[in-house]
Parts: sequence; structure tokens; C-alpha cells
Amino acid sequence: MRVSREQMAANRARILDEAGRLFRERGFDAVTVADVMNAAGLTHGGFYGHFASKDALIAASVAHSMASQDAGEPTDFARFLDAYLVPQHRDAAAQGCPTAALAGLLRTQQPAARTAMAAGLSAQIDRLTALMPGDSDAERRRAAIGNWSAMVGALILARAVGDDPMSDRILADTREWLGDVEGQAA
Repeated sequence: MRVSREQMAANRARILDEAGRLFRERGFDAVTVADVMNAAGLTHGGFYGHFASKDALIAASVAHSMASQDAGEPTDFARFLDAYLVPQHRDAAAQGCPTAALAGLLRTQQPAARTAMAAGLSAQIDRLTALMPGDSDAERRRAAIGNWSAMVGALILARAVGDDPMSDRILADTREWLGDVEGQAA
């Protein structure tokens, strides 16, 4: 039975969505091709019609996840900060920020996956640069990189300590500190 191009594209998108969710939740090594295909509601045999290898899936999934994060982001830094550094985001790694969930895992992946992360990270910094106050593009970009690094780092640290009260403190204090820094720059 032949599958239409439209169905092939829909299947690929579903595979990438599920791979991204599973990789953010469990990491690259703990997720098999069979896990991804099962989560996508497809047979394992169909995988190679979409990807040459698991490494190719990882690279495509990182690119897809990084591009997908654009859709729901606020266009106001304060709102973005308040939505990002909260317990609900910390506790939902599978649906959350791909940078915080995957960046630390990418150092052991193939160059294509790291390139996909670099492209997504660059786009994120560009979006944040547009939201930063400052007298020059260089100043706004430096602020975007610093703010984004602090936000991602805080989310990673908050997830690392789990349910400990320190986790909530990391999120709240970083959110407050970045808000204070942002207010001073305006």
C-alpha cells in the first residue's frame, strides 16, 4: 500500500514531534527507534523511509524542536521570563524548552545534531535581542545572551535538585534577579 506525499509528511512530523518529546523527557540514549515509532503510532519498519539512522532522527528532531519553540513564545521579555522560570515549566521537561532539556546531551552527538542546536540557539538569541533594551545591537545581543544563559541555567539547576525547596528558590530568585536587571537597563 502506497502512502501519499501528504501522509508521508504528516507521518514524519508526528515522528519528529514524538521523538522531540521523548528525547526531552528521557535523553537520547534511553530512547530507541522503536519507542519513537510506537509513540507516533507507526511501525518500526517505516522508520527508514524517513531517516537513514537514529543519528539522523536526532539531528532532525533537534532542528524540529528548536523551530517549534518559536510558536508560543511571548513577544515581551517580562512575560517570557515569567512563563519560563516557573515550577510548571520545570516539571514538564517533555513539553518544555528543548535547549534546557537537550543542550547538555548534545556534546556526545553527531555534528549534525550540534549544528541544529546552534542554529536554533542563534534564532532564539536573535528573537530575544529584539526584546532587550540597549543603545546598540551589540549591547542588546549581549543582554540577550546573558539573560538566556541565566534562564536556561536556572531551569537546568532547578530540575537537577528536583522537589527540593531549593528548586523553587532557584526559579524565583533568578526570575526576580533578571527582572531587576531588566528594569535597571530600561
